[in-house]
Amino acid sequence: MKILGISGSLRKASWNTALLRNAAGLLPEHKFTIAEIGDLPLINQDLEGDGKFPAPAERLRDQILEADALLFATPEYNASIPAPLKNAVDWASRPPSVLGGKPAAICGVSPGVLGTARAQYVLRHTLGVLSVQLLAQPEVFIGGAAHKFTDGKLTDTVTREFFAKMLQNFVVFAQRVKLG
Repeated sequence: MKILGISGSLRKASWNTALLRNAAGLLPEHKFTIAEIGDLPLINQDLEGDGKFPAPAERLRDQILEADALLFATPEYNASIPAPLKNAVDWASRPPSVLGGKPAAICGVSPGVLGTARAQYVLRHTLGVLSVQLLAQPEVFIGGAAHKFTDGKLTDTVTREFFAKMLQNFVVFAQRVKLG
């Protein structure tokens, strides 16, 4: 299965991007790629012309089309999703949308105790109205990130096992969605 990870964080030392790298390590039998969204221009229909999108948006849209499933990792900024992630979703949803019907799951990491629960709720709502098929359970809200990662590796055993369980459920779910 081809899984595309999309991190809402642009930081080099992002815990959310690290979480996606850890997901790739926990799913070695699948092809896992992490999308680059940092070079996407702000959504602007004036940048569309002759049925084409700006090159970074075309690249993201192609990656989504080629993927069998999407794994979103979102930080939480002001109780919502970060602007770069919303921008990426907006480019992907431009007609013709490349998101409709795609199986996806959401996870997230933050330094706070709530993890990214509020941001995930916002992202879940946004993706839902775009007809993305979302894994409902288990939800992964990782709080206290500084105590759960060491050098980009998810080292907290309980959190790692729970995340691995979510990923296993996600693969089964995505395969079921793909079969129709």
